[in-house]
Amino acid sequence: MRTLVFFLAASLAFLAYAESDHLSPSSPDGLRKGGTLGQDLPAPPIAGDPREVKREVRNYPEQPPVIPHTIRDYQVDKNFNRCLDCHSREAAVQAGAPMVSVTHFMDRHFQVRAEVTPGRYFCTQCHVPQTDAQPLVESDFKAVDEVIRASNRGDR
Repeated sequence: MRTLVFFLAASLAFLAYAESDHLSPSSPDGLRKGGTLGQDLPAPPIAGDPREVKREVRNYPEQPPVIPHTIRDYQVDKNFNRCLDCHSREAAVQAGAPMVSVTHFMDRHFQVRAEVTPGRYFCTQCHVPQTDAQPLVESDFKAVDEVIRASNRGDR
């Protein structure tokens, strides 16, 4: 019984301490600046639509291309994929859109199927819309061609 009373008293003391300002100092600034762990701040505004509709240069082989148009309100779920209205084999030519890559028709055993396979069906798991958003963090990323040229020159 004493043990139960002790744990109950300790729990109440901890809760009182947690409610005080001791456990809610300003959180370290991460990608979303300011606030504390228990504080709800408004979300930053959504980045704007694409700057200009054009195909972007890819930085490395097999990089998924960005989506050069808005996809807001596109339905992509287990019942329907709006992207395939323009990017399927049948619709791509008439829509003037690139057809999805043949890799999207391969299953996990590299067998080519007649339809986009489930592992490649949800486009936004790899492809993101092109926006006018500023980078959240600084980066010294170099495209693979730049790395190869520097290596050939002897730069490191």
